[in-house]
Amino acid sequence: MLTPTPLEELLDLAADVIGCDRRILPAGAAGSPFITLGGGLAQAVRLQARAGRQLGLAVDLAQLLGPAPLADVLARAVPVPAAVPVPAAGAVRALLPGQRAALAAERAAGAGAVCRVLSAELAGPLDAGALRRVLAALGARHEGLRTVFADAPHGPVRRVLASCTPPLVTLEAAGAGGGGDPVAAVHGYLAARARQLVGRPGRPPLVFALSRLDGGAHLLSFVYHDAVADSWSAALLWQELLADYDRAVHRRPLVRGLRPGPDTAGRAAVAARPGGQRAAAERAERLRGFPAAVDLAEGAPRPAVFDVRGERLQVGLDVRLRDAADATARRAGVPHGTVLLAAWALAVGRRPGLERLLVGCEVPRRATAALLGTLAPCSATVPVGCELEGGVDYFLRGVACAFSEALGCADLDTAELARELGVRPDRSRPVLTPVTFAARDELLPARAWAGALSARFHHGHAGAVTADAALTVLRWREDPLLRLEFAPAVLSRPRAVRLARELRATLAALTAAPPHTPVEDLLPAPAGARGLALPLP
Repeated sequence: MLTPTPLEELLDLAADVIGCDRRILPAGAAGSPFITLGGGLAQAVRLQARAGRQLGLAVDLAQLLGPAPLADVLARAVPVPAAVPVPAAGAVRALLPGQRAALAAERAAGAGAVCRVLSAELAGPLDAGALRRVLAALGARHEGLRTVFADAPHGPVRRVLASCTPPLVTLEAAGAGGGGDPVAAVHGYLAARARQLVGRPGRPPLVFALSRLDGGAHLLSFVYHDAVADSWSAALLWQELLADYDRAVHRRPLVRGLRPGPDTAGRAAVAARPGGQRAAAERAERLRGFPAAVDLAEGAPRPAVFDVRGERLQVGLDVRLRDAADATARRAGVPHGTVLLAAWALAVGRRPGLERLLVGCEVPRRATAALLGTLAPCSATVPVGCELEGGVDYFLRGVACAFSEALGCADLDTAELARELGVRPDRSRPVLTPVTFAARDELLPARAWAGALSARFHHGHAGAVTADAALTVLRWREDPLLRLEFAPAVLSRPRAVRLARELRATLAALTAAPPHTPVEDLLPAPAGARGLALPLP
């Protein structure tokens, strides 16, 4: 029997994670990108991890979700880079990409602007001693949980403490109020005290807070600063915490070995990406002609300085609409997240009568399998050029390709890209991406279990926004739920409610239409709403 080549082995893995016949995938992979073969972010992550673990090959995540044919991407896989030395604990280190902006945002707008909350509602007997042992093991394993920041003559620096267990505080009276929702009450309590919780000098800007709920349940909240973690990291942390808790309550040893930190894993990512990042000028050329901003204020004056104070709406979907979106995604050969992104772009774009717009999408900057297991702020919001034209399936595939192309440019600085596009700084609005989208349903399931303990996850809101309107997919398979965060200084609550309704109507129209139906026929553009976009030069 002939020994399979590395490419053949990688294609077999790809077929397995996508869930298709490995005999027919090579033909499609020769001319189609991963994302149009049925692969999404979750499948890409599994393929990257298995390629490193089983074959010792590093597959670039950005390239895997990019526009190149899958076979070409897999053919460029390289041996997993050798481990690099771990910097000494306590040594001064330069800030990671994104940390400087997060610290500056805190100075300008307060801790609430950079504080995030991800909670687990725990049902079942809770062993507090086991939980504390788990937190100690997590602190030993992840540098990100031991990272502190300090001012220096040339700007902020970071240090990694040799030892630091994430603090666990007990909240006795946090569950009062919240409109009868105890989880909302706890989240409100945490948001109001964000500075006290994550602003302790000389300590990592994060904390775990434990609250007792009715019926013997508990709410365990992970409160963290944007400078130490992103949504990927928070999901990773919860996965490891629950797995470790199961080991702890069954008296099995906990893993305390050090995971690759962002410095060592980041250098490995550079080694695995010999071509380097794309030039901002090349990316800018592709985005010329897209509006620099979409004015959701509908002509009303904006604040002179963008107001980070925000509100949110929960947008529930019934299972019939979820199933219709899944069926449309399968028919068009795209992930379900693409259908939601496309509906969001269409709903927003129809307000000012646009034919194209930029939507800022949250993407991971984790080029290697090592970075997949690293707790660090390794995400970026990149502009995705959505063209609102063509038949439904053509439109969806175009949005999928635009997303994958943008993912390949995740390392580019948005401010640099704006300069290349000739967009002048404007303190009244977010640069390039006043409308954003994030699909977090693939990072963490709605529910998880650790022995006799069940966990249901809740995403908190610290009362701040970074965009005029931000749509996030929180849950999909079970009880589908979206969240619309908005800046009330730009988009009033009644208008936000209307936008949420338009989103649902757009999604329903998009998923009910035959594949060749022109998207411009799905919904009429609002009368008198044209001319509210600022064109790029």
